Amino acid sequence: MEAGVQQKKAEQAKDIIAPLAEQLKGSSKGLQRHREIGKLVDDQTEEVRAKLRDAIEALLKKMYDNEASDIDIGGPGCDNNIWYRIHGDKSPDKKAPEFTLTETDFLLHNLIMPKQREHLFENRNLDFSYSISGSDSIAGAKRFRADMYFDLEHLALNMRKIDNVIRPFKGLNLHPEIAKALSLKYYKYGLTLVTGITGSGKSSTLDTVIDANNRTVDSHIVIIASPVELVHQPKKSVVRHREVGRDVRSFKDGAIQALRQDPDIIVVGELRDPETIMTALEITDSGHKTFGTLHTSSAMESIERILGEVPVNEQNRVRTRLADVLTCVISQKLVPSLDGKRVLAKEVLVVTSPVKAAIRNNNVNEIYQMLMEGSERGMNTMEQDLKRLYEEGKISKEVAINNANNKKRVKQLITENQL
Repeated sequence: MEAGVQQKKAEQAKDIIAPLAEQLKGSSKGLQRHREIGKLVDDQTEEVRAKLRDAIEALLKKMYDNEASDIDIGGPGCDNNIWYRIHGDKSPDKKAPEFTLTETDFLLHNLIMPKQREHLFENRNLDFSYSISGSDSIAGAKRFRADMYFDLEHLALNMRKIDNVIRPFKGLNLHPEIAKALSLKYYKYGLTLVTGITGSGKSSTLDTVIDANNRTVDSHIVIIASPVELVHQPKKSVVRHREVGRDVRSFKDGAIQALRQDPDIIVVGELRDPETIMTALEITDSGHKTFGTLHTSSAMESIERILGEVPVNEQNRVRTRLADVLTCVISQKLVPSLDGKRVLAKEVLVVTSPVKAAIRNNNVNEIYQMLMEGSERGMNTMEQDLKRLYEEGKISKEVAINNANNKKRVKQLITENQL
């Protein structure tokens, strides 16, 4: 979008905000000040509020032109600038309009509803989804995952662009055995984990897997997410999207309720607490195919994280249940590629009989060797995949080493290949 258009919409918003800001009580601070801003915003006509949204949406639309994944707005940390993350690097956009702290406070309050605002005040944080296109329709909407929070008593916002284009399944470059494990056609139940740090592409991978099942299997898929990101159009499957906080109270409630909704596949967006983890194990144990994500960087760490989330006196029982239901773990990273973009590197674990035994007997440290030697079943370590990307000329040696979970091991793999 042209800078002139952005500036025009910004000036319109500034002209609206200026007289509203004058109505703020000079002595009010903290939440009281934000309550006053929220009330002033809510009292405006829809036409006025739409002009305030236009200023933000002009900046969001630019993300599609500059190939940005994220935008940051508001709070002292942004220093009045608009920041974009482009191909992994975050920097201010010097061509974008500048906004004062008061202006961004008004603009951000305008994006949310009173109920969301109360949640923000209570928790000092608000996760939500946002769409632009003039309607709430699924097709063609530009959607964003948003996180609003406080930065030194001012509002700050990060929005991540949700790609409406689902990547083809073959682009995941998975072994046929792994593809079968992910398909309801071949595995009717079992728990699959897609793991990685924030920004590692977990959601995109999970969406690709969901889409593959949606295209190939007559089924009912229930997705519980916070917030809902990409919306799947029903193809061969009924696909339900339930957003935590809007459609259901919690991940745990959504998973338990899903059992009464005749599902074949249940997607628990994030296994973020002991209750949700235990619920995911239970619904899988009841004979359903379950997918979930974890903020871990390796298959072994994922298993240890699940066990570490439950009380010590429960760990033996959970260890046995996890060994019974776990089917596959994909741990991934997006690493800088030689073409200036990013490429997917992943560790893949298939839960074979020896892996099950290692989990049951609390010998998780043995699994790394099984990963290294399990190529016939589609398994590989993160280090092996980084070595592959290096050999294919997609990443540098330095990137391979920096992104390895075991730097010593990846150096050995690369050196062995060069001898």
